[in-house]
Amino acid sequence: MDDVARSIRAAAARLADVSDTPRLDAELLMAHALGTERASLLLDPARFTVPAAFEALVARRLAHEPVAYILGYRDFWTIRLAVGPGVLIPRPDSETLIEAALTFSRGAGRAGWPRHILDLGTGPGTLLLAALSEWPQATGLGIDASEAALDYARRNAAALGLDARASFRQGDWAAGITERFDLILCNPPYIGADEALMPQVARHEPAAALFAGEDGLDDYRRIIPALPVLLAERGAAILEIGAAQAMSVTRLAESAGFSVSCRQDLGGRDRALCLTRR
Repeated sequence: MDDVARSIRAAAARLADVSDTPRLDAELLMAHALGTERASLLLDPARFTVPAAFEALVARRLAHEPVAYILGYRDFWTIRLAVGPGVLIPRPDSETLIEAALTFSRGAGRAGWPRHILDLGTGPGTLLLAALSEWPQATGLGIDASEAALDYARRNAAALGLDARASFRQGDWAAGITERFDLILCNPPYIGADEALMPQVARHEPAAALFAGEDGLDDYRRIIPALPVLLAERGAAILEIGAAQAMSVTRLAESAGFSVSCRQDLGGRDRALCLTRR
């Protein structure tokens, strides 16, 4: 076995106590240290020599630093997003919202939909930029309370060649927004104050992007009542939820006059609610 493969296996064994995906973490860190992509590394690891930087990267991961912060990016949907401290790391589960939007777009009479997209709590541009990559006719607005997150979002839009169609501004959810949108996407904080988190999340990711009061519903209570004014007549608002929140958030949405459907993520957990006008 070549040195690179042996080093990856040894690192994965060490990372097993701090990660649910120790082998993947070790491979990503090795590829990063080598300045190559993971796919290229796995295709022919014998052509590489273990770089001196690899051990330092593994040590950072052993201290529970998220892999995405170490690498400086996270792949999401079909795009790569720069991320770093102070920014919520995109999760694969959030891709369920893009899948739900694509399903909605295929409905009868929706050719050319959507034209105008809103992403509330955009972070590094996650949902907005993924959506714009799917719909080249669309423009969009991303709102976030964090200027640090918006800086990443703007840089990501430029790197993806989407800056002409994406704008970003600081805001408090829907406050001050007067436009109407065909598609509204939102991944708000939804973790209850007493819920336990993995150390890599609790120690590193911004608490303001994670926690939402005692029951995790505080931000839904603010966002949902604002949606009827923002949503175009034949539009859809798609919200990410925690796996046990479908019933509670559905009640809030129905009270605001919406019809609600739920979409599960790849793990079979309730993950996205699609809100449409009755």
